[in-house]
Amino acid sequence: MNMRKKTKYIHEGQLVAEVDVELIVTDDEWSPYLSLQDAYKLDDVHEALRRGDLECASKIARVFTMQPIAI
Repeated sequence: MNMRKKTKYIHEGQLVAEVDVELIVTDDEWSPYLSLQDAYKLDDVHEALRRGDLECASKIARVFTMQPIAI
């Protein structure tokens, strides 16, 4: 079993969060996958963004706002 670091992005409205997780790489057909703790971390950040709780989300992830570009 190997671990590989990965950055996952969560998008909610005008907000985007970068969450660092570790993927578990094995020889079975479900590989790579997240640990239960990292899956809960992604869920917590997504729920915090949905509520607009940037303080809570920024404790776990890096939070950014997106702005449309007018051409």
